Amino acid sequence: MKERNAGPLLVFANFLSDLAVDLEAGEVLAQWAQQAPRKAWLLRPGDVLVTPGSLSEEFLRYVHDLTGVPRERTTVIEVPPAGAVPLAQAVRQAGLMERVAAHVREPGTALLPTAPDASAVAFARDLGLTVHPYATIDEAAAAVPVTMLLNTKSGFRGAAARLGMRLPAGQVCRRPEVEGVVRRLLTRYEQVVVKPDRSAGGHGMRFLSRKDLAGTSLALEPVGGPQGTWLVEECLTVAESVSIQMENTASGPRALFSGAMRTEQGSFTGYVSPLPSSCAHVAGELEEWGMRLGRHLAAHGHLGPFGLDALVDTDGVPYAGESNVRRTATTTPHDMVTRLTAASGAASRAWMVSKGRTRTAFGLAEALERLGTHRLAFDPASGEGVVLYADAPPDGRSWRYAVIAADADGASEWESGLAEAFGLE
Repeated sequence: MKERNAGPLLVFANFLSDLAVDLEAGEVLAQWAQQAPRKAWLLRPGDVLVTPGSLSEEFLRYVHDLTGVPRERTTVIEVPPAGAVPLAQAVRQAGLMERVAAHVREPGTALLPTAPDASAVAFARDLGLTVHPYATIDEAAAAVPVTMLLNTKSGFRGAAARLGMRLPAGQVCRRPEVEGVVRRLLTRYEQVVVKPDRSAGGHGMRFLSRKDLAGTSLALEPVGGPQGTWLVEECLTVAESVSIQMENTASGPRALFSGAMRTEQGSFTGYVSPLPSSCAHVAGELEEWGMRLGRHLAAHGHLGPFGLDALVDTDGVPYAGESNVRRTATTTPHDMVTRLTAASGAASRAWMVSKGRTRTAFGLAEALERLGTHRLAFDPASGEGVVLYADAPPDGRSWRYAVIAADADGASEWESGLAEAFGLE
């Protein structure tokens, strides 16, 4: 987050948003909301974090010790579970509006949402706030339609084609037409991938070959409703899944960082930045696509972060995949890395975020002790080490972590050391 308003921020961890996936997908949204503790890395003196679920005081002390912000200078407001409803509605249902309002009275306070959707904009309006980085609440509201559209597979595919991006062969269709489109494309391609129109993290995605439909009908996830929109695409032979993260400012779009995604069956599991050498040759085209998309978004009023995902096939050719017009799974970790390494004086750092499962369960205190014992804990002076960026997992085993190093080889060494120290499976 390179630019901030002059006043404090109300960091609004609205992972439950229809920008990313249908709100009926409650279990998926609840899993994403477990990542809300990472928003604590954004807090500066005077800021407030509104979060679904809880953050342990132990984790908050760990964050504040590394960022240097006194714990008493920030406020965390936890919102109890309210089902698959937007966070703004959950705040109201819990009777927390007055408490939130009491902490955001300083002039210049702005809302920083994870997803700049209609409910977040309405929430900011009710509180008398602007939405970062917009100058007025009306400007933020005017950008919601393009934000919503470009967070869909169909909306991105239409825009990408007009903007001259290379796309996999495919077709957008309604649910009743999906099976017919799949069978038709499978006469031309060995495998296809089927995606709900509004989905993130691989939710609802299916990889299908001819044998998968032999003598049976196609069953899809119950997302999008009976007439919901789906995308059927040729399944490329993929060497790397990559992305570039951009930001629209008042002076135009700019690239922030790029990298390669770790995925399992199309689902995001981690990220490595910068781009590995194996796909570094796509950096220029990826940035050009990002700039084109940024100018398109700006023409429709969007300011703030957005990401562009792409696939690099085994011939080294990139294909545009989708856009995420919101703060993504990598936006806050990158802000954290930038902030934590500032004291080291390093011009740039290699970093990764990932998750691993330990053989035994343990809590945050033991996890931090293991980092210290094995000399893996992040050191602000050197700008290298391991950060546990999302609190202790509920099961004590599914740990999310960030690795920061001088270069990619160093990051791999730190990660290997973590695997040994934590007993990762």
